[in-house]
Amino acid sequence: MKNKLIADIKEAMNQVLDSSQMEILDGVLVKCLNTVNVTNTEIGQECSNKENTKLLGLFISSKRVEGCSEKTLKYYFSTIDCLLRTVGKGIEDITTNDLRFYLANYQENKKSSKVTIDNMRRIFSSYFSWLEDEDYILKSPVRRIHKVKTGKLVKETLTDENLEVLRDSSLDVRDLAMIDLFASTGMRVGELVKINQVDIDFHERECVVFGKGNSEREVYFDARTKIHLKQYLDSRKDDNPALFVSLSKPHNRLSIGGVEVRLRKLGAIANITKVHPHKFRRTLATMAIDKGMPIEQVQKLLGHVKIDTTMHYAMVNQSNVKIAHRKFIG
Repeated sequence: MKNKLIADIKEAMNQVLDSSQMEILDGVLVKCLNTVNVTNTEIGQECSNKENTKLLGLFISSKRVEGCSEKTLKYYFSTIDCLLRTVGKGIEDITTNDLRFYLANYQENKKSSKVTIDNMRRIFSSYFSWLEDEDYILKSPVRRIHKVKTGKLVKETLTDENLEVLRDSSLDVRDLAMIDLFASTGMRVGELVKINQVDIDFHERECVVFGKGNSEREVYFDARTKIHLKQYLDSRKDDNPALFVSLSKPHNRLSIGGVEVRLRKLGAIANITKVHPHKFRRTLATMAIDKGMPIEQVQKLLGHVKIDTTMHYAMVNQSNVKIAHRKFIG
């Protein structure tokens, strides 16, 4: 590589220097480059890229073995891959400042929320901690990047009146059954779209759902939901085993996106803002706690691994706080 560099320089200068000057230049180049290690940066970068891709693949495989969902794995991969391509360094050369600069630029360019940036920080922390544990690097550069402070917002829930207006705005018995099932079980939208007709136990008013990490749990619905579910299933003419399908042929199983779009449409008709599956989930958690259900049971109902997550979903009704204040404090 060094000889090629010297030859390229001499060839470029051959048109402007005479033979004696070329001999001097040759001597100077040999002397100056004698102790210098010359490498092809393109080849070096290509090797770094290949190593980065290999290590990222190994990390994703380890997370798959741990039971992470494919959706989570895809998010992990895209987030880390974008970092590595932007920074353009080998894993062992990435510094804390590289990460800070990347996160700051990402937030400014994408106008991302602090929650998004902290999610990215947690993903990077998981990746570089794994690299450290596996002895690919000496120390994770994320250690000195602290948790991003985020403002605590009071998230809205659906009132009893909202729910009744949504029911009245339902365009089809399927929509009515779907709203009731969300409202009475608090299940995730990903759980709802996986349910089959045979999973419903009308006698016990319950069904089994598969949550995050394929964890299985029972959820329970009320009498109103039972009636509307039966009406919906009796109206079906298709042979799709799925509980909820599209209204038009070929009556495919509803997707997560399909459910979200439908709820937004119903919300627009009812003039209720931000109608989405998680709003029903948060509403159920809040209502259950307000009515005195122990938080551990609410946790079980929602399928949360950590009770902190349950508290994050459940927003205590402010009017109840006011009543309690007058009762206990005066």
